[in-house]
Amino acid sequence: MKLDPYVFFSGTCEAAINDYQRILGGDIVMMSRYSEAPDAGEMAPEAKNLIMHARLVVDGQTLMASDAHPSMPNNGNHGFSLALTFAEIDKAERVFNALADGGNVIMPLQKTFWSERFGMLTDRYGIEWMINGGEAP
Repeated sequence: MKLDPYVFFSGTCEAAINDYQRILGGDIVMMSRYSEAPDAGEMAPEAKNLIMHARLVVDGQTLMASDAHPSMPNNGNHGFSLALTFAEIDKAERVFNALADGGNVIMPLQKTFWSERFGMLTDRYGIEWMINGGEAP
């Protein structure tokens, strides 16, 4: 079994996935628009340029995403965080700072009893992240 997170956006999926790829690396292996669906001719014009499905693969792990279709609005992403763990503290710090840019830091990166660095943030797209770096003290 493989568990792949799937997050929803309200018109910012393309920008978010491109940012995540720039920050985390990996490859965007799919980015399709609602206009590419078989029933695109019947689709509302405001939906056609939105992302129907995107897939970012980083180190063999997959993050999937899409823009919510206008007929089913996105009520936000609640009740979860995406967690990243890095062996290197400097990489954790770089990723944390990049994801926090334009977002909101919930808990600054700091030493905890389980990790040399741990921090929480909501990025500019409304996605919550938990970043771990280094070994437990």
